[in-house]
Amino acid sequence: MGAKNKSNELKIIRIYDAPVKLVWDAWTDPKKVAKWWGPRGFTITTHSKDLKPGGHWAYTMHGPDGTNWENKTLYHEVEKHAKLVYDHGGNDDRPPLFRVTVLFSELNNGKTKMDMTMTLPTPEAAEQTRKFIKQASGNSTWDRLAEYLSDEIDHKEKFVINRTFETDINTMFEMWTNPQHFSKWLAPTGFSMEYIRSEIKPGSTTFSMMTNGDIKMYNHIKYLEIEKPHRIVYTTAFVDEKENRSHHPALPVWPQIMLTTIQLAEEGPEETRVTVTWEPQNATPEEIAIFVQHKPSMTMGWTGSFDKLEELLQK
Repeated sequence: MGAKNKSNELKIIRIYDAPVKLVWDAWTDPKKVAKWWGPRGFTITTHSKDLKPGGHWAYTMHGPDGTNWENKTLYHEVEKHAKLVYDHGGNDDRPPLFRVTVLFSELNNGKTKMDMTMTLPTPEAAEQTRKFIKQASGNSTWDRLAEYLSDEIDHKEKFVINRTFETDINTMFEMWTNPQHFSKWLAPTGFSMEYIRSEIKPGSTTFSMMTNGDIKMYNHIKYLEIEKPHRIVYTTAFVDEKENRSHHPALPVWPQIMLTTIQLAEEGPEETRVTVTWEPQNATPEEIAIFVQHKPSMTMGWTGSFDKLEELLQK
């Protein structure tokens, strides 16, 4: 969840590698919205859409367990390529949950900033909604939008996940580049991590092991770029205990090499947004298919790691 500028507001900021027209179209074209709207595992069916002030968007969200949720979005302001204001979460038989203001602005580098504010009736309602969004993995919607835009532009399958942490950007950079910190939170929930070789600098390769007591997973991380304090790029590969190339212990068809890009951005003096992008390298069609199939479990894995990072930062 992003920064709160009022106690009854929730704020989300994302930077997308796409021009504002493409982002706007992704938001407003029902056929394109259907490819990314909703938390991971959800799909939608649009029944009608009238994108204008006073218009509405009626759709059904289909949950992964088969549950359907009927929704009717009511538009208050529509400024092409710039702004949407609408009521969200209501339907004919219930009032909306909150009002959403989304500002779109194209940056100098061809990217687009999405600045979203959700306004609720009370601070208590905002806190309750914040917890529900986290529990339902609601913010994965905006990660799915990044993945959709990437597929539209360069036709590559990627996995994206974001979280904003209450810490300054230099501390966050340290958490990613100091082996003593990195090893305390990177492993998924239930796993621990220890380094066998731990020099983190461009051109170096670290060697580490993760275990839950039953399974041991050995990894190489090769660092390609480290630009303090905004960007870290590395590849990961499974190896065995003698550092020979190996496979994921539970997924033998998993891509052998994964390109990981970490982007850190300040959202305030004491808030930093982390964006993780995973992209398979030289993968076969079968490996790509498994990668796409396991995006929900990747979300769970990174969410567990981020929870540990958040806990570590609070100590």
